[in-house]
This record gives sequence, C-alpha cells and structure tokens, in this order.
Amino acid sequence: MLTLIRAGIFANGLFALLFASFIANVTFGEDRPTDQDPLSRINAFSQHGEFTRALDEIKHLKSNAQRDDAHATIARNQLRFGLVRASVETASYIEDDQTRSQFLAEATAARAEPVAPRGGGVQPDFDSLIELITTTVQPESWEELGGPGSVAPFATGVYVDSQGTLQRVTKLADNTLLSGIHDASKIAASNQDASITSHLRKVSLTRLEKESQLRWALGQPPTEEMLNLAGIYEIKYVLVYPEEGEIVIAGPAGPWHENAEGRTVNQATSHPVLQLDDLVVLLRNAITDKGRFGCAITPTQTGLKNAQEYLDATSDKPLHPRQRDAWLTGLRDAIGKQEIDVHGINRDTRVGQVIVEADYHMKRIGMGLEEGTAGVPSYLEMISVPPGGSPPPMDVLRWWFTLNYKAINATEKREAFELQGPGVQVLCENELLDAQGGRIHTNTATALNATFARNFTQNYDALSVKYPIYAEMKNIFDLAIVSALIEKERLADQTHWNMTHFGPKGSYTPQTSPAPQDVDSIMNMRIIDRKHIIAGVSGGVSFDSSQFVKDENIHVDDYGLMSAERIESSVPQTINHHGWWWD
Repeated sequence: MLTLIRAGIFANGLFALLFASFIANVTFGEDRPTDQDPLSRINAFSQHGEFTRALDEIKHLKSNAQRDDAHATIARNQLRFGLVRASVETASYIEDDQTRSQFLAEATAARAEPVAPRGGGVQPDFDSLIELITTTVQPESWEELGGPGSVAPFATGVYVDSQGTLQRVTKLADNTLLSGIHDASKIAASNQDASITSHLRKVSLTRLEKESQLRWALGQPPTEEMLNLAGIYEIKYVLVYPEEGEIVIAGPAGPWHENAEGRTVNQATSHPVLQLDDLVVLLRNAITDKGRFGCAITPTQTGLKNAQEYLDATSDKPLHPRQRDAWLTGLRDAIGKQEIDVHGINRDTRVGQVIVEADYHMKRIGMGLEEGTAGVPSYLEMISVPPGGSPPPMDVLRWWFTLNYKAINATEKREAFELQGPGVQVLCENELLDAQGGRIHTNTATALNATFARNFTQNYDALSVKYPIYAEMKNIFDLAIVSALIEKERLADQTHWNMTHFGPKGSYTPQTSPAPQDVDSIMNMRIIDRKHIIAGVSGGVSFDSSQFVKDENIHVDDYGLMSAERIESSVPQTINHHGWWWD
C-alpha cells in the first residue's frame, strides 16, 4: 500500500513549511498474527517498515534480554530504511550497555552510507530538512544553540517540539515509543532547568554516559548541561544503587557562566563547576594507571650550572639598585626555560593543563611574582637577616601539590560515600646543587620553607576564591578520588556498567589543545642590608589515589545519615526516559 504523508511545521502561526515523503508500507492486517512467537513477529513487522506495530509487540516479551534483542532488531531495520535518528531512539531502550554500544557504533557508521532503496519513492533526506529548519526558523530556539526546542524524524514524517515556539501538526499514536526521538537532554518537567540553584543535585553517571553516547551516534556533541555536569560545583556524595544500575554523584549546583578568565563558574559562588571531560580523563586514569598522575616543572641541569657560573662571575661586584632588574634578567637567561613533564594523563587535556597552571601559579606566589592572600606572604617576604648574619644559601626550593583528605565516610554496605578533608595540600623540600648543576634531594625542609607550604595549605580556600585555578585543582582531585573509588570498590561491576563510552576503550573524546612544553624559570631576589637573597623553585603535582583509597581510610558511618540521604536521592519515578540528573 502506497501512503502519502504530509506534515506541517508552524512558528507562532506565522511560518509554515510543508513537505511530502513517500514510503512503502506492507500491511499485515488488523489482527496480530498468532502463528509466530513475539520475536518473529517483531522481526517480520520491522523488516517491512511496520515499526510501531513491532514496538507494540515488545510488551509480550518477559525478559530484559529478549526486550534488548527486540529493540536491537527494530533499530537495525530502521537503520536499513535510513532512519538513523529513529533507530538511535529505539536503541536508547536497550538496557545492556554493551549491546546498546555495539548498535550505536553501527549507527555511527551508517550515517555515511547510502540508504537502502524503498519501494514507491525516494528516501527523504530528513537530516538536510532538519538542518534547514533549525538554521532558518528562530535558530536560537533549538537545543543545538542552547534553546528548548528539538526536531527529529520518525517513520512517517518529522516530529517537532519547541515548547510553544514551534508545534507539530500531526499527532503521534499513543502507543508509539518514538515520541521522544532526539530528546536526549530533556528530563522530567519538575527539574528541566539546570540553572536553578539546588543544595544537592544528583547526576547519574550511567545515565549520563548513555545519553552522551546517543548524541555521539547522531554525530552531535554533548550538550552544555552534560559538559558542565548539570552545574554541580562540589562533590558531596557518591551513591550506588546496584539493583537499578546507577552510580550517582551529588553536590550543590546552580546557574553558571564564564568569568573574565574564561572559566565556567557558578554564578553565586564563583566556584568552577565540574567538567565531564575531566571526569572521563580521570576515570580512564583510575583504570589504566591506578589513579596515579601528576606534573613537574623543573630547571634543567645545564641551566642550573649556567646560573651558578653567572652568580660566581657577578658576586664580586657591588650591585646598584638600578641594576637589579637587568641583573635578574641575566640570571633568568642563564638558567633558561624550565621543562614541563606530565605523566599518567595526556598533557593536552584540560586536566593536564589545569594541574600545570595551578603548580606554576603557586610557585609565582611563593617567589613574590603574584600576590598571595592574608596569611600567605611569599617565601622571600618571610626572610629576615639578623645584624651581621648571612642570608639563606642559594639552593632550589621544591614545592608540590598532593592529596589532603582525612578519610572517606561510607555506609556499612558501601552504597554511599562522602569525602572528608580539604583535599589539597602543599609539601616542600630544600634541594642542594652540586658543581655541575645537579639537584641533590635532601628529604628535609628548612623552617622557612615549611612555613610557606603550611601557610598555603591552611589558606587554600581563601586562595581558591581569589584565584579559581586552585578550586579547579580541588575539583580534579575530588573527581580523581571518585574515579578511584569506582575502581577500587568495583562499583561498575556492581551496577553492570561497562563504561562503553567513558571507559579507556570508549568512544568519548575529551577536548584537547596544545599544551606548553616549557615555561620561563621561576626565580626572584630580594635585597636586605645590601645582601642579595636569591631563590629558585621547582616541584609539581603528585596524585596517587592508591595510597589513600584503602580500607583503613574508609570509615563506616554509624549514625545512618548517609543511608537516609541515599534513600532520598534515589532516581525519581517521574524522571523522563532520557533524564540523567534530578534535584
């Protein structure tokens, strides 16, 4: 039977676009055949384009595995007819993530392949039509540009939903499962707006991966909400629901914007929001490198040797105050650039660049090249030379960031976890130099050096307010601990989460940009009683979750508070099929 379908699209009654598409439908009759089992009927219906009837047969299947097979069968036949978006929507109902991922890879490949011919007409080019609509009809109202509207094809036309801006004309049958096509970022009406402030927002990592992967299969990037993890800016809990297959992170959230530095921060607190790219990078690191990563900014041995020779050559001449800047420039030129080394993660990822930036900035504060906060004077400011005394020797100060968590609270069944402690601290060491510029580790620090490290650690929150890069570092440490918990406690196994998109072999690609290989040397000088006090600094970031995420550091919550929070934070029954966060 040859059927002509006409759909209209209207914008506030002022704009209409009409198009027609021809498809061949084979009708099996009004009654459901009884001489075949449901899977055979589903295959027969879907092979001939009767997708609504095929979907209706799924209700007769009893097991999840059968339903997954049925959805995969229908999706593959939709793909054969060139209905890529509809097939991806059908695949979203496949519960087993490995089965779903396998099909989505097929759908991704099929987007570039020619469509199988269909009797009675030519396959309509839905993608071109949708691109025309979304680029000409109030472009800012569509979800690709952050608006509420979405548009997608279905088996007999185009379905458009723009929440009052654009309305569809043809009403879909009530029994179709395709009414939510391409609605991958929409959630229950009770919490559609991620910009609303919430004291405890929950994000399901398993659901988020699924929705991100569905968009990937359609050639679309993650939404802004996905990239910013629904606006969460601090992790308070990790919640596990094995029977439901959910791993959830929870914390305060709200509207976000870019600050003057280009960082995405919460509008009320100016605290940077968590980033999906960082989560994926750190999940993969926890699995492949056991949660170990870091960076080092160090002077070269040749540079240190040149600096020592420069000091020897100029130390016998009095230095006029007006010559100070030129002399210091000569010293920096002698020591040259400091090398940047990043290990455990790709240096070009955001994680790699944040830890390097935080480390470099901390050293500039220590050398008095950036202003600290109350309670954090620079190392050079703290130096005092008593009458007739000598300044500290020219050596290399070593400062580095590392973990500073007290414990992880957990329920007795380890289905809820809470991080305890400030998260980040600065450690220090004084290194000596030999005649060839080699650095000699002492494993000790002078009282002055230790004081700077302690001041920085104790005032880390205040520094994070003034310089958000330190809050970014804290976010990364928190996400790294969460990733280590997921790996150490086998939470993915408990929830049957195979990380087909976010895992080490997954298809998700975090954004990268070229990272610097070296930086200008960080050193400064101060003159006290005509004595020149010179200091240089090295160090980095050292993160090793395996040294912290141990049984002895996981404490059982005896008061039942987290158990109650876990129950209250479970996935609401009203959440949309494509929902992945809730308040």
